[in-house]
Amino acid sequence: MAGISLSELARGSGIAKGTLSQLESGAGNPTLETVFSLSNALGVPVSSLLTERRDPDVVLVRAEDVEVFSGDAVDLRMLRRLDLTEGTIELYDQRFRPGRPQYSDGHPGREHHIVTSGVLRLGPPDDPFELGPGDYVCFSAEHPHFYEAVGPDPVASTLLLQYSDDAPSPAARACSVHGRRRRG
Repeated sequence: MAGISLSELARGSGIAKGTLSQLESGAGNPTLETVFSLSNALGVPVSSLLTERRDPDVVLVRAEDVEVFSGDAVDLRMLRRLDLTEGTIELYDQRFRPGRPQYSDGHPGREHHIVTSGVLRLGPPDDPFELGPGDYVCFSAEHPHFYEAVGPDPVASTLLLQYSDDAPSPAARACSVHGRRRRG
């Protein structure tokens, strides 16, 4: 991440230089939007900003030991980063609060979602998916998309963010979806 000035990073991410200075010194507490803006501006996976790279024999993640990043409608906890020969996969536990949508301007990679409880509406604003418990969807995250708990109950789901290297395999570029059915 060397080679970029604080001013350049502020311009590229839309985050004030003062906020970036606080984050750099460890004094800040970034929001979900801040972390993704920095990731996009630097062209790196979110996990590059949050974790050390290591590959132990056993990984045990306790819920109380993982930092929560909150947005308008979602709490996100990164559980694991997997570095593969053809890219990186980040594994997240997600909790969506009802009553407000969470928007993304888009970012590199593909999103894989599995809902474990509740009903989640997500995807492109003009053609969203509605998922219930056990449902799965994969889509390109490069375009604007949103997430929203449907109804009065919160939604629990798992998110895999898949980032491809510069020369990704065809499998890394596509979700390999067998069919597309919508609820509702």
